[in-house]
Amino acid sequence: MGTPEFAVASLDALVSHGYDVCAVVTASDKPAGRGRKMRISEVKSYALDHEIPVLQPDNLKDATFIEDLKSYQANLFIVVAFRMLPEAVWSMPAMGTFNLHASLLPQYRGAAPINRAIMDGASQGGVSTFFLQYEIDTGSIIFREETPIAADETAGEYHDRLMKLGAELLIKTVEAIEKGDVNTMTQDQLMKEGEVLKKAPKIHKEDCRIDWQRGSHEIYNQIRGLSPYPGAYTEIGLKEGKVMMLKIFRAEVNFCKCHAEPGTIKTDFKNYFKICCKDACISILELQQAGKKRLQIKQFLIGLIPNTLEEML
Repeated sequence: MGTPEFAVASLDALVSHGYDVCAVVTASDKPAGRGRKMRISEVKSYALDHEIPVLQPDNLKDATFIEDLKSYQANLFIVVAFRMLPEAVWSMPAMGTFNLHASLLPQYRGAAPINRAIMDGASQGGVSTFFLQYEIDTGSIIFREETPIAADETAGEYHDRLMKLGAELLIKTVEAIEKGDVNTMTQDQLMKEGEVLKKAPKIHKEDCRIDWQRGSHEIYNQIRGLSPYPGAYTEIGLKEGKVMMLKIFRAEVNFCKCHAEPGTIKTDFKNYFKICCKDACISILELQQAGKKRLQIKQFLIGLIPNTLEEML
């Protein structure tokens, strides 16, 4: 049971290891793009390519869906980046239902563990497998696998590493369940004394807006934690009430001594483009103007309409 690319690596690992994946449950097809063409999930695409039956319920409590699911007589359900399941679903298989989560639980329970960990500046992360129970992301831990998070790593780069690490942990988990060799731990047992529990709620648009009144490390972590998607952004006021919206994908901190007001732009019009914040300047390396292509900073500066930058300053 899964939808995005992150879940495909785990599905592929199951198929490659010879497990009988009797069906896939994934999100419904949705219209996307300017042409509003129907787009299928990455998991569905993989399943169709490998002739695996696909179920796409809008309502996970629907009686017809429940009966269809029962008909496969699966021994085990595996969840990777999917919706919250009702008890009628997760309690169905004899060997239970387990979830692969992109954090070291109990830290970063929620929908956006990868983004939130990097936005918080975490230096350590990982993946966990756990048996489902009533409250989301709270079940007993089967295995965890740690990995360091580099200080300059983006959410996209971390996502790709965890996707592979998670697939390996998922196979380890299936093998242990198959052998009956599972010794779980409660999430409370894994909490260290004095440790603060961090959550990973869904990312909203306001989480993506850069507040230049904040400190440089907070802004830097926000940029890399939202790169490449959904992207941290800022709005720059131009003349006649016009606004330029920029998504920022890569940046670095410059500890200058300019003491300019937060939000002040500094540029040589050719090579660098900096925006001042509370305690330093953020030098933008890669960005995208609304409606245009993602560019390196030099390409962006060269391609600007004459006088546009003068309007910013």
